[in-house]
Amino acid sequence: MNQDELKALVGRAALAHVQPGTVIGVGTGSTVNCFIDALATMTPRIAGAVSSSEKSTERLRAHGIPVLDCNAVERLPVYVDGADEIDHGGHMIKGGGAALTREKIVADIAERFVCIADESKRVDTLGRFPLPVEVIPMAAAQVARRLRALGGEPVLRQGVVTDNGGHILDVRGLAIIDPLAMEAEINQWPGVVTVGIFARNRASVCLLGTAQGVKTLTFPG
Repeated sequence: MNQDELKALVGRAALAHVQPGTVIGVGTGSTVNCFIDALATMTPRIAGAVSSSEKSTERLRAHGIPVLDCNAVERLPVYVDGADEIDHGGHMIKGGGAALTREKIVADIAERFVCIADESKRVDTLGRFPLPVEVIPMAAAQVARRLRALGGEPVLRQGVVTDNGGHILDVRGLAIIDPLAMEAEINQWPGVVTVGIFARNRASVCLLGTAQGVKTLTFPG
């Protein structure tokens, strides 16, 4: 099975975690696009979605799925999104699609985070994928200096402005042994909008696409 087939496989598998008639959280990215397309086939359908990006919003609406403002929703039963990396504890690196801040906001109001990914995203230690950090533009140089002090090699993602008007620093060379601590540290720096470590908002379950089919990983607590 190629990567596109694995993405479609886990996108369809995620439907089992969605209750018809509810409002759900929907993430961003190519794997999530497969989930959105699968979501459109559900009968009965969901009541609506809270989306983490303008691109996902457009795709949902194209399928006739109502998109609600996040401020209008107090809680969501489930949030479905992909990951750039996921470790054995359900901690993730996200933000390859530059939607990390909105993804983290939607994840924070969800009771369960269902991660959909192919097996190439499973790692023992986070950090092989460059860590995205969204910053307010005037703080980019200062935040980059602080990231270098941690041992990272930050590079400004050229030509990218997030849906929030922020810039993205991609940080190579970090071995993220303690995701929760590093997330808390970087998030408190002035000028950081959010860091792409999802430790506080880690996955509840991961549907991992493999050559043998979908493998379900659960992360208690």
